Amino acid sequence: MSYFAMAPRMRGPAHAQRRAWALRVWVQRHRIRLALYGAAGALALLAGMGVGVTTAGSFGETAGRDGAAPPAAPSEAAGPVEVSAGALQDPSRASEFASATDAEPVRLSIPSIGVDTALESLGLGAGNELLPPVDFDRAGWFAEGTVPGDVGPSIIAGHVDSPSAPAVFLRIGELAPGDEVVVDLSNGESVAFTVTGTMQTPKAAFPTSDVYGPTPRADLRLITCSGSFDDGTGHYLDNVVVFATRT
Repeated sequence: MSYFAMAPRMRGPAHAQRRAWALRVWVQRHRIRLALYGAAGALALLAGMGVGVTTAGSFGETAGRDGAAPPAAPSEAAGPVEVSAGALQDPSRASEFASATDAEPVRLSIPSIGVDTALESLGLGAGNELLPPVDFDRAGWFAEGTVPGDVGPSIIAGHVDSPSAPAVFLRIGELAPGDEVVVDLSNGESVAFTVTGTMQTPKAAFPTSDVYGPTPRADLRLITCSGSFDDGTGHYLDNVVVFATRT
């Protein structure tokens, strides 16, 4: 059975309607969360994301640091207090394909959905979960893995939302085969990728081999959270993974 579910292209009036609906749902969800957590819960979550605390966070995290960004994890995202079933399920596998080049990715651009973001370097936590980007408005590259453009799967992750607004990877589920993704490297080179497919998968059944396993070409994976939001754990239940190959 294929893991790929092709994401429909959302453009024009239909896209505007979906965006309006998504924002309404987002506002309603966060109002509910604020009512449930109250001041004490909010402080606890903020403490969990404080400076000097190393935790793996969901791509759609419920708390931030003084309005900054809490961490987000690509494939299986973990939460601010505990590592959930969705913490980029052992991206250490992608480390097997670490690049020899000294160049690093510094910027990501996805014209079809309006993404243009600087890239942070992401590492692994104690449980081999990917530590998420600190900034909600930036994506992050798994620095122990493949440099985009080299052979193997390169991993870039980002938040879907923040406590107060949509985040950098809100719309990656809209990407469709043929869409372009461009990664700028520190050596001045730009590497173009073409989207081949997307999938939405439960974090509890994350297809680690398909996402992080070896490939004979230069591939790229974009990962964020998706699906239903569990107010009890502060996590989304699914991940969206976008697959792309070097153009």
